[in-house]
Amino acid sequence: LKPPAPPPNRNCFPPVVMTASRSDSLVVLFGATAGAYGAKLGSDERELILLVWQVVDLPGKKVGTLHKSLVKADNLELSDQCREVSGLTPEGLGKAEPLDRVLQQFIQLVSSDLKVLGRSSYTLCSDGQLLIRQVLHPETSKKNFLLSDCFYSFYDLRKEFHTCYPSSAAVKDQTIKTMAEYLGLGTDETEEDFGVWQVKTMVAIIFSMLSESCNHIFTEPETVKYKYETGPCSKSETVDNETVIRARGLPWQSSDQDIARFFKGLNIAKGGVALCLNAQGRRNGEALVRFVNSEQRDLALERHKHHMGSRYIEVKSTSNEVAQFLSKENQVIIRMRGLPFTATQEDVLGFLGPECPVTGGKEGLLFVKYPDGRPTGDAFVLFSCEEYAQNALKKHKEILGKRYIELFRSTAAEVQQVLNRYMSTPLIPTLPAPIIPVIPPPYTIATGSIRDCVRLRGLPYTAGIDDILEFMGDATADIKPHGVHMVLNQQGRPSGDAFIQMKSADKAFMVAQKCHKKMMKDRYVEVFQCSGEEMNFVLMGGTLNRSGLSPPPCKLPCLSPPAYAAFQTAAVIPAEAALYQPQALLPAARTPQASAAAPPTVTYYPAQAAQLYMNYTAYYPSPPVSPTTVGYIAAPPGAVAAAATATHTPILPQPGALVRMQGLPYNTGMKEILSFFQGYQYAPDDYNGLIQLSDQARSVLQAPKEWVCL
Repeated sequence: LKPPAPPPNRNCFPPVVMTASRSDSLVVLFGATAGAYGAKLGSDERELILLVWQVVDLPGKKVGTLHKSLVKADNLELSDQCREVSGLTPEGLGKAEPLDRVLQQFIQLVSSDLKVLGRSSYTLCSDGQLLIRQVLHPETSKKNFLLSDCFYSFYDLRKEFHTCYPSSAAVKDQTIKTMAEYLGLGTDETEEDFGVWQVKTMVAIIFSMLSESCNHIFTEPETVKYKYETGPCSKSETVDNETVIRARGLPWQSSDQDIARFFKGLNIAKGGVALCLNAQGRRNGEALVRFVNSEQRDLALERHKHHMGSRYIEVKSTSNEVAQFLSKENQVIIRMRGLPFTATQEDVLGFLGPECPVTGGKEGLLFVKYPDGRPTGDAFVLFSCEEYAQNALKKHKEILGKRYIELFRSTAAEVQQVLNRYMSTPLIPTLPAPIIPVIPPPYTIATGSIRDCVRLRGLPYTAGIDDILEFMGDATADIKPHGVHMVLNQQGRPSGDAFIQMKSADKAFMVAQKCHKKMMKDRYVEVFQCSGEEMNFVLMGGTLNRSGLSPPPCKLPCLSPPAYAAFQTAAVIPAEAALYQPQALLPAARTPQASAAAPPTVTYYPAQAAQLYMNYTAYYPSPPVSPTTVGYIAAPPGAVAAAATATHTPILPQPGALVRMQGLPYNTGMKEILSFFQGYQYAPDDYNGLIQLSDQARSVLQAPKEWVCL
């Protein structure tokens, strides 16, 4: 094909001064899969079946040999569109080479053509992004072989063409045919084999761009990241909502590296994978992924229902409405419950009245809806100050339409929890800090003999905080702040028990009388009045029954060291939770009298009690990740001294995330441990982060041979 001069009515701009080209040759590359073609290439996970390429010498404006290679796919079934467009058959593909061998031949033939042309370097050039990002990288990743470095940098001919001819169609609307028609290239697609016409036409387009009238220079190639870069995001970095997607249906054991591999070929922002946890601190099979730009995000959305192993993954965009609602800082949030399903924003604003103006008017209202758009009767409202919020709370149980409306103080964490409950998906990666802390650290459970608490026994295992609040009805107004404690068993699952701290003993008595044996879902729930001391014993692993209190195993005299009773204890997190961010899971448990000069604390387990006996507790309102009020048992001074005097045994520092590994094979080495934690971040000095415990230090931690990761 001989490219004609650009038509006189086209806008061909004078050459722009640019830096020297990075490569002296282009390899024009075209490919097809056994499924969708064109704008949907790669969206159906079908395998590559065709590659066609040709080397272009940019300075000499010459070309090498045109090569066409069929690829044998694992599944030779072809879609109707593929059969019609390509003319290929399963019989013909069955005789071809597999993808790994075709790519080896590609590298060899390109090198040979470069020698003939007298060139040494090259960069790929494809029609758009899909072949490289959505086909080659995902498929080779699934088949577990590496792509050559040349596939991590390429020119997008559509972008280059639009740069050279700004008056042409938008990049997303460009095709090889439309670019050829814009330049007036008289070519007949039916005269050539499928793939051959596309490459020849792309080469003709490139020569037109290199002509003296345009003098286009290829300088800024697209890049594909070699690997996902972990690490924290900068606090000053602004997150664009148009770059975030939500992945749902992930295997529970998936790591951030597994998710990055699922999106292989697309550029994820540094630290851009956030695994979502449920209220118990366990992974819920969902993740939020942030890409470097909206273009990459749009490509990621095309991988909806692609597979990770045997499971398909849902990939959807996040909710901008929720992010905008919670992005307003220093606001007081009020939750409204029981709204008529026909209630509008105007109805809610009219109900609240001028004495409690809503921040931003309609923008300060967030209606909670089911996934199909039906209203749930709940809404959240923003107020700019405490006074307006108090005025709104005075309208508790006033009538709107024919229904009375309940109003409660809420938090940003509860907004996320309620939306998760109805939408079954996390909506935003991070939550702005509320005007009142969700849970003030350090949080201590009240003790004493005053019977101002109630115990709920026999809860359905699926019951959550909202179910308990609904079960208690009007009495929820008499609950102390952060006074609902869901008791979890040693496996981190709901035990069927919960404790609630009321504002007074009288309120606790009234709740016990009113709610005892009241039905929740399909079960009746027993409600008993108890004291803070009794509640503490149960939360620490003891039992409370008709015969009185049975102390937890760690409180038994035969198991406790002499000085143990003098030290305050806190709830212990499940072992699985220790794998997550330290700032969210292991806050420093310090008393107000603690000073900077105090000796460091080491993790301590009472003698002969290597197993953790404490019940785990989920607090209300709990954030969308693990509760932040958990800690660990502080070691007695004697234990600290013993550890400090141990030969060559470092004291474990207070800050940071500690993972205790128990039951390791005795021949385990550092390499095996680092491999076990592949995909997670550990201390900067890999091997220094692993501390093998001496016999003397092990007597403090009371465990068999183990390692501690800093």
